[in-house]
Amino acid sequence: MFHYTVETTKSIEEAMNSLEERLMEEEFGVLWKFDIKDTLQQKGFTFEQPYHVLEVCNPKEAQRVLSQNQMVGYFLPCKMVVYQDNQKTKMGMPRPTALIDMVNDATVKELAEDIEKRLITCMDKSIS
Repeated sequence: MFHYTVETTKSIEEAMNSLEERLMEEEFGVLWKFDIKDTLQQKGFTFEQPYHVLEVCNPKEAQRVLSQNQMVGYFLPCKMVVYQDNQKTKMGMPRPTALIDMVNDATVKELAEDIEKRLITCMDKSIS
């Protein structure tokens, strides 16, 4: 599967706060938050579903993968989403390993596996 998605009983705000705290523990920072619902509504489009995109990065890991293969920059920073679906809060991300497969570089794949495991741990810890 190209993505990893989890469900929580937390509100969107609680889930985002919890996720950001867990990300900090793994030295990932949130570079940018994009509130799709608000942005679309400001542009005159009807969209009622809360949907947030977070771009996250660990500078040390970014330096490691870019030093190995600059094509990886096409996938940086990592994207994570927090949204509501049928009254349930979900968190997800495209799997770094699925994206890195396109680069076809075994060394970078190992780095992506480590990053993916850490991001999954952040999400898993954030749902309870």
